[in-house]
Amino acid sequence: MNWDGKRYYSLDFYLKQTFGEKIYKISLDGGFTCPNRDGTLGTRGCIFCSEGGSGDFASDRALTVTEQIEDGIRLIEGKSNAQRFIAYFQAFTNTYAPVERLNRLYREAIQDERIAALSIGTRPDCLPPEVLELLRELNHIKPVFVELGLQTIHEETAGLIRRGYPLSCFDHAVKDLHERGINTVVHLILGLPGETEEMMLKSVRYLNSLPVDGLKLSLLHVLHHTDLGELYKKQPFPVYELDDYVSLVIRCLEELREDIVIHRLTGDGPRDLLIAPRWTLHKRKVLNEIAKRMKQEDSWQGKNQSS
Repeated sequence: MNWDGKRYYSLDFYLKQTFGEKIYKISLDGGFTCPNRDGTLGTRGCIFCSEGGSGDFASDRALTVTEQIEDGIRLIEGKSNAQRFIAYFQAFTNTYAPVERLNRLYREAIQDERIAALSIGTRPDCLPPEVLELLRELNHIKPVFVELGLQTIHEETAGLIRRGYPLSCFDHAVKDLHERGINTVVHLILGLPGETEEMMLKSVRYLNSLPVDGLKLSLLHVLHHTDLGELYKKQPFPVYELDDYVSLVIRCLEELREDIVIHRLTGDGPRDLLIAPRWTLHKRKVLNEIAKRMKQEDSWQGKNQSS
């Protein structure tokens, strides 16, 4: 595969192929909560989840969607001449509301002619039939991406992190989205407590058998004001060093189908909340190291799929 000089199918390459130009995401906060926080499943969220619900870089929820988009575009204009954007509902569970409210928020986002697509972060157990039907309708207007927070396929780890749903629920959600032609992106976290490298690779390989379109890989971030952070302070557990993480990411990519778009290879932990590992603050350095090592080792996405 020729991915414009890269050794994996990057999101940037995919977006340029699909839309004919560079596209930036604008992170939005739709004012949602989560069944892991409102008492339905729990009140403390997943053990690694910050008070921002994975939306620490999203805009101010006190603003309207339109105002958040305007703010996001102004920020991007300072570093790019991009003309089109993706409206990304990121904070908490963005399908966890009555369908009427979802319809209003999503349509407000995509009515802006500068918005090329809609991206929605959610949980597999928050996709009832009426929401799936709304997503199908919107996907005929502008492309819709749905991001599912799987994190791991291993039930023991899922219990530890308080994910709150079984793997079978994820399987059904992927199937339901695929049947409606909706682009599905999966989140996996590398370095969860108790997981071996082989366990993480099994999570990656599992996705090869499903109609998954994209993948976000993130190293586990230990943050202040989370249960994971409190656990780490009391009883520190091993976290990845840069070299070991780069090696792991490369192994994951080699195991992954080559048609799955890589939306992320490392995450952004808020600087003022991040306890460990602090080297993740230097995102460009991490990505450069992955690219350098893949070239040195003659590695590429799907290498072990084609051997």
